[in-house]
Amino acid sequence: MSLAHLRKDYTLAGLAEKDLAKDPFRQFDKWFQEAGAAKIPEPNAATLATATRDGRPAARTVLLKGVDGRGFVFYSSYEGRKGRELEANPRAVLAFPWIAFERQVIIEGAVTRLAREESEAYFHSRPPAHQLSAWVSSQGAIIPGRATLEDAFKAMEKKYAGQTVPLPPFWGGFRLNPETVEFWQGRRNRLHDRLRYRRDPDGGWTVERLAP
Repeated sequence: MSLAHLRKDYTLAGLAEKDLAKDPFRQFDKWFQEAGAAKIPEPNAATLATATRDGRPAARTVLLKGVDGRGFVFYSSYEGRKGRELEANPRAVLAFPWIAFERQVIIEGAVTRLAREESEAYFHSRPPAHQLSAWVSSQGAIIPGRATLEDAFKAMEKKYAGQTVPLPPFWGGFRLNPETVEFWQGRRNRLHDRLRYRRDPDGGWTVERLAP
């Protein structure tokens, strides 16, 4: 199957060093706000790449649920594949493909679990049905059919009817603390702009331009 007809040039914008914020969190917020204002569908959706201890990779889409100077936060089961891999090899990459803006952000760093209090606060902000689904799904496990999920969900609804749904002990948040953050802007003739923040030993940031 040929996909030659999908070729295009990137002409919307450029990215110069003088235009960057002082740190990658501010720059990320700037681009994120622009993506949201343009009504890009789910601008907080990112590809999360993990690997086993021996280097076998995996990737899936997650939703960013928080960002501050400590890092980028997402939530999941600790017992699913991503949770097990992050336990064994606590390093990951988050990639945000804002294609409509011809942009991409790639974040690399170490991953830690959130404190249980932080996970509880987020968990109880979710709709009740989403709280129940966290209990129901043994993420990534093989199941006989959809009825297994539906029946388990109904049982949980009955169990916690009129009650506060507790945070499952196997579910919570992760924080990726960035060591590098790359901002990619598509440019004409494939001469793309790639500017990467690299964390210094003193906690500051060095900006480097990468060849496309």
